[in-house]
Amino acid sequence: MSKTIKGPDGHPRCGWCGAAPEFLDYHDTEWGFPVKDDRRLFEKLCLEGFQAGLSWRTILAKRENFRAAFYNFDFDRIARFTQRDINRLLKDEGIVRHRGKIEAVVNNAKRARELVRQAGSLAAFIWRYEPGAEQLAEPQRVAKSAESMALSKDLKKLGWKFVGPTTVYAFMQAMGLINDHLEECVVRAKAEKARRKFKIPC
Repeated sequence: MSKTIKGPDGHPRCGWCGAAPEFLDYHDTEWGFPVKDDRRLFEKLCLEGFQAGLSWRTILAKRENFRAAFYNFDFDRIARFTQRDINRLLKDEGIVRHRGKIEAVVNNAKRARELVRQAGSLAAFIWRYEPGAEQLAEPQRVAKSAESMALSKDLKKLGWKFVGPTTVYAFMQAMGLINDHLEECVVRAKAEKARRKFKIPC
């Protein structure tokens, strides 16, 4: 069975993007492209946390609802959430109403503010864990790596929640710390070009 599928333009793509209609655009324009915007990085860490035990399709379908509920993942604002906000979110049918995951977002927003004060930005901290070329596994062959385990461990030491090594690896794939597009995938070269132009935050 082929690892790739043929896209609407006739070019091969990673097979997973054929599992749901909404996956194609996400695969072609977001997944694997490097990101340094703190809010987008925080959003993705939160959404990967919400995905735990669920499918990415469920989370992606609700992403705009999550953005509305969490004020576009403005962690400075979320850090000030009270129990009243948590109760509001637990009644929001547009998101995943899991108390532990919602409370983790509020907790992580506070930790994100602390990390920005320490490291200058979330991006500056997170991109320290970009693996070298010699450390990369064959695309889409592993669910965690030494780097995702290290980032997970260090975030947990700083008080973050729902940031296990598998969750963090999925985050690293999506945010471009790893180009995990298959070698045959037409988007791999585009993501690699974006990575070459990307200036790592410091």
